[in-house]
Amino acid sequence: MANVTMVPAEGQILVDIEDMTMLKDIKRAISMLKGVGKITVPRRRKLYSSYERSLRDLDEGRVYEAKDVDDLFRQCLEEK
Repeated sequence: MANVTMVPAEGQILVDIEDMTMLKDIKRAISMLKGVGKITVPRRRKLYSSYERSLRDLDEGRVYEAKDVDDLFRQCLEEK
């Protein structure tokens, strides 16, 4: 009796690219391979430092004022 190995219907391959300027050429080369269905490039989120996030909060109006700690807790615990 012969052994039969099943080939998966679809699979994935992960490629790490060091030089992102080559991304377009690499995508084009991979798309020329037989059996390649689609190529997806995940988007990267920009990571902001605490300082940069604070500046964005200021710019976008996400700033709250309290006259003392009791006022701060009252504002935080208020139902909206």
